[in-house]
Amino acid sequence: MIYITGDCHGDYRRFSKDIFPEQKEMNKDDFMIICGDFGYWLPSKEQDYWLKWLSDKPFTTLFVDGNHENFDGLTAMPPHLWHGGVIHKVTDSVFHLMRGQIFDLQGCRIFTFGGARSHDISGGILEQTDPGFKYQKKKLARMGRPYRINHVSWWAQEMPSEEEMVAGRDNLNRAGNEVDYIITHCCATSTQALFSFGEYRPDALTDYFESLRQQIRFKRWFFGHYHDNRQINSLEIMLYEQIIRIW
Repeated sequence: MIYITGDCHGDYRRFSKDIFPEQKEMNKDDFMIICGDFGYWLPSKEQDYWLKWLSDKPFTTLFVDGNHENFDGLTAMPPHLWHGGVIHKVTDSVFHLMRGQIFDLQGCRIFTFGGARSHDISGGILEQTDPGFKYQKKKLARMGRPYRINHVSWWAQEMPSEEEMVAGRDNLNRAGNEVDYIITHCCATSTQALFSFGEYRPDALTDYFESLRQQIRFKRWFFGHYHDNRQINSLEIMLYEQIIRIW
């Protein structure tokens, strides 16, 4: 069995037995996939508790990265080859599915590509080493303007590198430009325009996805990021708290 859901931001209560009783029939060869913003942040006792809680679940937890992850921590982990693609092992049964990879899970070919540009940072990115850091932080808080702190609550790696995008194209070419499922955090430019009516602007990643969307054959494309549960069209599905079975 393969289930999929949207952003968690470190809150995994939707996977409790009361809310998700289907897990009683699952084992570690079954998967729960999270479409980014999993909630891998700076080390803390609370994070350790929840990672252990997830690891004790009967299923294996998989996630693509979003724009709210500790990329310093993720990139420090050694890569592992797993089911045809490359992962980071956060725990023995919580895995980060790296960008541009194709995984063979229970006979399904799944292309994964995390990342997204943060939208809620009108106050900008603050540097802790800046002499005016504390003043800027207080000023933005008084103004009610959202901000991020570099390497604390924001990482430049939220957006992909050229190498990651090239690797994704190469892997898709080797797969004959056909997969069963595409799992990302944000979505293609035209898809974003369809539901947001211009609220979200195109960027390098949504344009990259747009080019893939026009070239790749796929059954469904699942994404998170926009905090809603919505079927955009017959092929593309936006997820937030909803959990659906795809296999």
